[in-house]
Amino acid sequence: MSKILIVEDEKSLSEALKAKLEKEGFDVDVASNGALGLVLAKEKKPNLIILDILMPIMDGLTMLDELKKDEQVKGIPVLVLTNLSDDETMSKALQNNTFDFLVKSDWPLEAIVEKIKEKLA
Repeated sequence: MSKILIVEDEKSLSEALKAKLEKEGFDVDVASNGALGLVLAKEKKPNLIILDILMPIMDGLTMLDELKKDEQVKGIPVLVLTNLSDDETMSKALQNNTFDFLVKSDWPLEAIVEKIKEKLA
């Protein structure tokens, strides 16, 4: 069973995404900020991370930088799911382990789950 870590401070979205992914057979953990996400990534070593950018305590770009510094977790693929769509943020995110950058408002949950299934297939 593939393990997924959702790092998202918007509780309604993280809960809906978690429920959808668990229904598809994934083992899912959730962190509400980048600092907790970093701890869980190192502890759980998920097969994939879904990461928001704008979060309290540690933002997603900082978490990406921290993941890149750690040999044990730097290879974990990351799907950035955020409300930000500016070129600078997208460029910074894609320089790391990000395999896709999705704007929340443009992607229904079903399509996000399909992207994840494709990546982990």
